[in-house]
Amino acid sequence: MKTVNFNGREITPSKIVCIGRNYVEHIEELGNEVPSSMVIFMKPNSSISSKLFACKDEPIHYEGEISFMICDGKINGVGFGLDLTKRELQSRLKEKGLPWERAKAFDGASVFSDFVKFKGDTDSLSIKLFINSELIQEGSVSHMLYKPNDMLTEIESFSSFEDGDIVMSGTPKGVGIVKSGDIFLGQIFNSDELLVEKKWISV
Repeated sequence: MKTVNFNGREITPSKIVCIGRNYVEHIEELGNEVPSSMVIFMKPNSSISSKLFACKDEPIHYEGEISFMICDGKINGVGFGLDLTKRELQSRLKEKGLPWERAKAFDGASVFSDFVKFKGDTDSLSIKLFINSELIQEGSVSHMLYKPNDMLTEIESFSSFEDGDIVMSGTPKGVGIVKSGDIFLGQIFNSDELLVEKKWISV
């Protein structure tokens, strides 16, 4: 089973629960409709990776996300996550009304920084993603259609959390293709305080 680092300990998430279409500007950049209810999908533990992979059989898109570590059904930590997507495949599946797993849940599709303990006001959290030193994505909880506590309530209406599970809260605008050799720097802030950051070089 794959692990992530939380305050210096190796944690094994049983699953990753992802919130889709949670930033209006990202919905618009992909030409999607604003959902009438929360869009939720899951990724398996096997999708977790410490490496960032570029194109395999087709282009892979990055989506930077504020990610939460869950303990006792509550947010216990925060980290930076990259939700990797085979966008062309996802579009083909969506056109046919089919599930997204082949485009979202493949091996290596979930890349995380370390997680740090956090039990404060999630409204103060924000995210930045730099690629080759250029700011590409930026967003905050205040920009989300659904706030973190709303996510937990909705998820728990049909699925129980195990300690160590991760919730990925959606991506702001600015998604694009991962190119080999690109340098990614993901950051999570609490107001002006940098909580965690992680650098990857795509391979």
